[in-house]
Amino acid sequence: MNTLKERCRRLLKNTSLKFVRSAMDDIHWDNRMIAIRGARGVGKTTVMLQRIVMEYGGNADRALYVSLDSLYFSRHTLSELVSDFYMSGGECLFIDEVHKYANWSIELKNAYDEYPSMRFVFSGSSLLQILNADADLSRRCIGYEMQGLSYREYLAMRHNIKIDRVSLDTLLTAPNDFCDEVCSKVRPLAHFTDYLHYGYYPFIADGKNDYHSRIENVVNMTLEIELPALCGVDVGSIRKLKALMYVLSTEVPLLVDIAKLASMAETTRATLLAYLQYLNRAQLLNLLYSDSLNVKKMQKPDKIYLENTNLMAALSTSATNAGTMREVFVVNQLQQSHRVEYATSQADFVIDGKYTLEVGGRTKDGRQVADAENGFVISDNIEYAAGNKLPIYTLGFLY
Repeated sequence: MNTLKERCRRLLKNTSLKFVRSAMDDIHWDNRMIAIRGARGVGKTTVMLQRIVMEYGGNADRALYVSLDSLYFSRHTLSELVSDFYMSGGECLFIDEVHKYANWSIELKNAYDEYPSMRFVFSGSSLLQILNADADLSRRCIGYEMQGLSYREYLAMRHNIKIDRVSLDTLLTAPNDFCDEVCSKVRPLAHFTDYLHYGYYPFIADGKNDYHSRIENVVNMTLEIELPALCGVDVGSIRKLKALMYVLSTEVPLLVDIAKLASMAETTRATLLAYLQYLNRAQLLNLLYSDSLNVKKMQKPDKIYLENTNLMAALSTSATNAGTMREVFVVNQLQQSHRVEYATSQADFVIDGKYTLEVGGRTKDGRQVADAENGFVISDNIEYAAGNKLPIYTLGFLY
């Protein structure tokens, strides 16, 4: 265990608090067991290390960070570590990459029950199953989903421009009050295009060089390692999944033709629908339904989007479509805290069953939402709202 503590101390020594994700405030750290799930590259490890520095002053004797893909666990069990750490005065164990360890759920359940004074924080793939694991942790564990950077967080991290979050209700009720606040600190459109192409994953802190290559690596690791390990996807199907991602990166948003997609992916309808669900859970796609509350298992989605605009920029082999980029951004930023559904009317989306949105460019009018009780146009290339027409960048400040 001393080796693990030494590794932890080195990591903590190099952990900066210059920029801290909003997720830090959203997580109720007093809970005895916390799960942080998210796609590769969204910053789960950094949040855990920063928490140790903030709460424990980087004291690895009281709070220890370990990754279960460490060679240490090829000869030692997690249960052994918990026991040793507890006896040496440990208070909180931060465990990364739990999905890399076969019996993680059983051993964590036992540790939770055997050491009531200890707290556990663990992170893993967005595909991680807490409810259906071998040991059901749902009664013991509070789960949180982590996304990549919002436009607000990107501005804070890259340009040191700090603006508070805004709620959707406040934004739609008094949009220009918020636009005034933003425009007093930054020209919001000056950095927006950069964010759409290079701003979603926190590793943009290392610069744009190889940024899109790193996104491709994220996709490949998810498809080649996590899907087979966590969803039972046959390794022989990975090529088909990659082909499907390529098709979706060039043709989204699709009014879904399942037969056509199945043919392109060289698979059956049932298998394709399963693949889409896996990719959605892996935070590579967003699937939209016209009635998400009553959606039946394996029902075909009404529309398919890549999960974020940076994925689209990295995977597409041709110029990205501006209209598609806008819609991907809107869905991505809203689905963090809101229910986003496909609009069966002429408009694009229905939010929380309450607001109807139409997304477009600067000249987009409001005809598609004219008959909606709470209809709004989300428009690109404008700084201020005009009537029910709101700047698209404002949705990047919701989290």
